[in-house]
Amino acid sequence: MSAKAPLEFVVDAVCPVTGARAGRVVTQHGEIPTPVFMPVGTQATVKAMAPFELEEIGAKIILSNTYHLHLRPGGELVRAAGGLHNFMRWNHPILTDSGGFQVFSLASLGRISDEGVVCKSHLDGSTHFMSPEWSMETQLHLGSDIAMCFDQCAPYPCSREEAEEAVRRTTLWAGRSLEAHSRGIGEAPHQALFGIVQGSVHEDLRLRSAAELIPLDFPGYAVGGLSVGEPAEEMYRILDVLNPVLPASKPRYLMGVGRPDNLVEGVARGIDMFDCVLPTRNGRNGTLLTPEGAMNIKKKQYERDFSPVDPECDCYACRTFTRAYLRHLYRAGEILAMRLCSWHNLRYLVRLGERMRAAILEGTFPEFRREFRARFRAPEGS
Repeated sequence: MSAKAPLEFVVDAVCPVTGARAGRVVTQHGEIPTPVFMPVGTQATVKAMAPFELEEIGAKIILSNTYHLHLRPGGELVRAAGGLHNFMRWNHPILTDSGGFQVFSLASLGRISDEGVVCKSHLDGSTHFMSPEWSMETQLHLGSDIAMCFDQCAPYPCSREEAEEAVRRTTLWAGRSLEAHSRGIGEAPHQALFGIVQGSVHEDLRLRSAAELIPLDFPGYAVGGLSVGEPAEEMYRILDVLNPVLPASKPRYLMGVGRPDNLVEGVARGIDMFDCVLPTRNGRNGTLLTPEGAMNIKKKQYERDFSPVDPECDCYACRTFTRAYLRHLYRAGEILAMRLCSWHNLRYLVRLGERMRAAILEGTFPEFRREFRARFRAPEGS
């Protein structure tokens, strides 16, 4: 069986030194230049941001969460509203995750077997059954442009046996996801289904997972189960192993990764797409992304600092306001503080993708990477 979907991936340039790619993912709702960072709109909204503001920062695609939308307001309601695009008034591409990550993050609330996952809602304690068939039906109701296979993400650290079992089950569920998606594709004929490679930090298990999924011929492949607590070097080691193995003609998506240095190193290892809640979560807490690293705008040192957060940034917050003003907003408990900081952080990551793409097209990505590494201070202990 082969997964066929109306999604096209065009590779415009490849860095001869690193293998970093500049490409375009073409969907019915628009073209996505890569590398790309995808803002996360868990509940059919990117927190603190309106759709027209996301357009201003240059977002080309956003991500929504199948599990959370199933609980509230429900896939059937979104379907009745004309799908996610119409429901949230976002006329550009949307990717939905499968609900599989909630198997990992809400493990204490559920029971897992080959059939699926029985879990209790974190909202009201009600019982729900999640399976590949459930995930495909819900994502087809949502009508996203890119859907994800239902998978099992192993925690870190975990035993080899746990990681191996997650790979086995992920492969089993990938086949069932593909079959269920193929049966229902008439509901959302524009939707492509991506496979997800698992295997924790075990190189042989990652290669096994990829080898089992590649023959299913998905339109794209994601790398899941990273950025779940492992050191960054472990993540990079796994990406180095998968880079020459995953199909070069298809987009590659590193799930749940949004730290700037991780994006740059991921692109250097052939990754095209990223998502993470980091920019909005950090923004709500007063932490801003800058070329030098993270900035806590609530510190007293910014009380009389009348410079922009990042003089190099072209976002509305940096064009308009000062560090002193943003600090004042936080101290005053004003909602605008969270909005402006989220706005800046999202633009920072979207622009980072744009800058990497330009460097790849110009043949200067190795220089870009060296300059970035020399300037950016990664968090301690990473």
